[in-house]
Amino acid sequence: MRFLGTLCSMAACVCAAAQAQVPETGRWQELSFDTRAVNDSMAGQYHALLADYRRTGRLDDDRAVLQRVRRIAAGMHAAAVALAPQARHWRWEVHTSSDPDLDAICMAGGKLLVGSRFVRRLALRDGELAVLIAHEMAHAVAEHHRETLSEALHFNPQPATTLEVTMARLDSDLALQLYLRHLSHFQEREADQLGMVIAHRAGWPSAGFLSFYRKLAREEAPTLIASHPSAASRLSMAKGMARLFAASQASRLPTPW
Repeated sequence: MRFLGTLCSMAACVCAAAQAQVPETGRWQELSFDTRAVNDSMAGQYHALLADYRRTGRLDDDRAVLQRVRRIAAGMHAAAVALAPQARHWRWEVHTSSDPDLDAICMAGGKLLVGSRFVRRLALRDGELAVLIAHEMAHAVAEHHRETLSEALHFNPQPATTLEVTMARLDSDLALQLYLRHLSHFQEREADQLGMVIAHRAGWPSAGFLSFYRKLAREEAPTLIASHPSAASRLSMAKGMARLFAASQASRLPTPW
């Protein structure tokens, strides 16, 4: 396990590296920043983004999509909290925006934002929208933002590096972004898996998983540096998870005699 050579002050919100496990997958993570500090900082970014969308008239401006997203997210909340009990104490928020570049994000601490144009462009039915929301909730439940910031801290460690400095570097340092690309891909696959578990436990059928990832595959465009695994591999995982859930349900059925 790696430790920082110089521990920062409490104000810097950096502690000795600690280990934690991702719910359901059981993967071990090495985390250096305090959960509450990361959640608070992400909340600040989230509210700044909401303020910008509000100024430009793009916040919660599609009431039909907003109502759908909030209804589905509310039903998903209990399943997410069951996997990560600490999430019960977060101040979850759910908003939408008509920003054409936004698909969906969920920042640390349960700050969800869904692109209403994205939902309409893919003509997402409720079961498909549930998968999208569950995937984003999974990033928060697995503390992927905290893990990414912790890994960024180790890329080029400096004495007394604060959380704010690390977040700024993450936005502007291309070398750091390339360094974290493999972690990002792994986190996306994990969020796919964990998201489908959340959606399944919230009562959504597997058919929605498959149709959602098929729609993503039709949307996929070539890119030099992909931020997500290929749509084909994500669809393959969805098929595997659907078979797993079907087998699990079948094993719980009473025998006919």
